[in-house]
Amino acid sequence: MGKHYDVAVVGAGIVGLACALAASRRGLSVVVIDRDAQANGASIRNFGFVTVTGQPRGLVWRRAHRSRAVWDEVAAEAGIPVLQRGLWLTVRRPEAAAVLEAFMATEMGEGCRLLTPQEARGRSPETTGPQTVAALWSPHDLRVDSRSAIPRLAAWLADRFGVDFLRQTAVHAVEPPRVVTAQGVVEAERVVVCPGDDFISLYPDRMSDTGLVRCKLQMMRLASPGFDLPAPVMSDLGLVRYGGYADLPETVALRARLEAEQGVGLANGVHLIAVQDVDGALVVGDSHHDAATPDPFASEAVDRLILDEWRAATGQPSPPVLQRWTGTYARGPNADLIAAPHPRVRLALITAGNGASTGFAFGEEVIAGLFEETSKP
Repeated sequence: MGKHYDVAVVGAGIVGLACALAASRRGLSVVVIDRDAQANGASIRNFGFVTVTGQPRGLVWRRAHRSRAVWDEVAAEAGIPVLQRGLWLTVRRPEAAAVLEAFMATEMGEGCRLLTPQEARGRSPETTGPQTVAALWSPHDLRVDSRSAIPRLAAWLADRFGVDFLRQTAVHAVEPPRVVTAQGVVEAERVVVCPGDDFISLYPDRMSDTGLVRCKLQMMRLASPGFDLPAPVMSDLGLVRYGGYADLPETVALRARLEAEQGVGLANGVHLIAVQDVDGALVVGDSHHDAATPDPFASEAVDRLILDEWRAATGQPSPPVLQRWTGTYARGPNADLIAAPHPRVRLALITAGNGASTGFAFGEEVIAGLFEETSKP
C-alpha cells in the first residue's frame, strides 16, 4: 500500500494501542489495522477503572503499577480526564475484614488505609452502609471514561507519533514483511497480533489448546445518586474475585460464607464495581459467564443481583437505569498469552479481564521481547 512500516499492530483495542505506544516510543514507524470503524469491543465496554489494588500478587500487580503510571503520563498529554482516583472498598462481614487485615500485612497494602466503620462514615457517609464492619482506602488506582479515552488515545498516537490507522480493514494473513488485508498488502518488518476474544481469524491453531474462553459481562449506567463517590467502590464479593485478596489463606472462610449467603451471585460471577462520570451518573457492574459464543442478551435477574449488592454495600437505593449493555473478553487459565508463530510476529492477549489495568506494561513487554529476540543472530 506504498509505505513500509517497522511495526504493524493488528487490533486497535487497549492492548493494540499499548503495543503501538511502546513501539512508537522506540522511534519506530507504526500502523494499526482494525476491522471496525471505531473502538467497539471490550476496551470501551468496561469501567475505565485502572485497578492496581487487588491485582494478583507479583507480575500482574507490578504491571498494574506500571500501567497506572503510563496512564498518568498519557492522560496529561492526550487530554484524557482522570475522573476518579483511589479505591473505596467497604465490607459487611468479619471474614471479609480479616481478609483486608491480611492484605494490609503484605507489600500490596503499602500506602493503603484500613478504616473502622466510624472512620469510614466520617469520610463517606453516603457509601458506608449500616452493616459496614471495615473499609479499605487505596490511593493507587485511577479511573477514566473508556468510551472517550480509547478514541482520544488513538488520536493522540496519530498526532504525537505519526501512527497510521487503517480502519474497517480485515487482516487475512500475516507473512512478514507482508500483512495481507482486504484493502491490499501492508508492508511491515514486524507484526503484533492483538485479537482480543477472536480466537478464529488469525492463528487459531495457536489458541485452540490454551484453555481460552469468551467471558460475557453485564453492566449498567445509572442516574446520578445525588452525591459524589469517594472513589470507585467495591465490596465483599470483590475479595473472592481479585487474586490479590482471593489468593490469601484468610479468603477461604469468606468464600464459604459467601457461598452460603450469596451463592446465586457467585454462580453468576457477580461482584460490585461502581464508578462515577463527570455528570454524576454511575457505571455499575458486573457479572461473568463463560461460553464459546456468548449470547448477546442481558439477564434482568443478573442485573438485579448487581443492584442488590450496590444497595447492601452502600445502604443506598439504586438510581434509575439509563443504559444496559454486555461485553465479552478473552479469559484463560493464565494472565496472558504471548506466542511467537514467526520470529518477527507476536500473538498477544491479556486473558484476565484487566486490559485497562495492565495493558500498557504488557505492551512494553511484548515489544521488548519482539525486538530483543528477533535481533539475536
